[in-house]
Amino acid sequence: MKNKTVIITGANSGIGKEAALRFAKENYRVIMACRNLDISRKVREQIIEVSNNDEVELMELDVSTFGSIRKFCSDFQNRYDQLDILIHNAGYFNHGEPYRESADGIELTFATNVIGPFLMTHLLLGNLRRSKDPRILFAGSNIIKHFFDPKRKIDFLDGQYEEIIKSFTVYKMYAQSKMALTLLTFKMAERFEQFGIKVNAIQINGATMSKETIKKFKPKYKLIAWVQNIFIPPASYMADKYFKICTEEQFNHTTGKLFNDKTEIMLPSPNEYPGFIKQMKQIFGTSVYPAYTENSNVSDKLWALCAELTGNPMITYEKHNLDPKIE
Repeated sequence: MKNKTVIITGANSGIGKEAALRFAKENYRVIMACRNLDISRKVREQIIEVSNNDEVELMELDVSTFGSIRKFCSDFQNRYDQLDILIHNAGYFNHGEPYRESADGIELTFATNVIGPFLMTHLLLGNLRRSKDPRILFAGSNIIKHFFDPKRKIDFLDGQYEEIIKSFTVYKMYAQSKMALTLLTFKMAERFEQFGIKVNAIQINGATMSKETIKKFKPKYKLIAWVQNIFIPPASYMADKYFKICTEEQFNHTTGKLFNDKTEIMLPSPNEYPGFIKQMKQIFGTSVYPAYTENSNVSDKLWALCAELTGNPMITYEKHNLDPKIE
């Protein structure tokens, strides 16, 4: 796989680090797209040593900032013509943090987990289209189970920013951002199918957090994180699922799907409100996801918002033009 290139965002810790190692061991050219270069340089050296693959490159990327995304994509395109796999692994979820905005004036959780990946994917679309088997994978979360409640919605789509700030919690916004990411997965799969680009997501139920990640938490949340680490699988477990979805032949034609942690394809829940027993099966199971994702009005509104916030209200796709027209 020496001629195949994979970009993994947030590849310096947790699942991203293990995924970078997994691909490197299989002789892929691995691009570690990371914000903290000091930590990432050491991780890169470890991955090269363990995998015996020196085709591991570190490139700076803050996925919450449009300027950083544009620079990353430009630098990548100056070095490489083709991209085979794009894994959006980086995410923001910092327990107890107050409302914060990105450098572009967007709530930081939503900017990092939704808007940034939207822009990055479009800027790299031409490179993906040059691959014979291009695949995109988004790291989702089982936190979207909150949307089994029919009253839940993505507040960001209503433009009620004062209300968002007033009732803000990182946990609530994280749930909304991961639901939005699931909606984007399905919408991108639909739009990019004509180019042969497979777009899927995986619902992560948790993974052992690194010491670096836990250090970012406030004291009372650190204890919770340490306890959680006892009961959840190591990051390498989910990294193997990343690799499987992005490389195996059985998924050559699979697109627009949400996978569980066993790499089984999940289905939308019925629209009708279930009884108590079925509710419990939905909440604790891994076979269905909320029917909220099936609302085309919501996904269209989300797509329009992402285009507007990234300054790209007109995005067109032409079959014979490898690079999208972004105005």
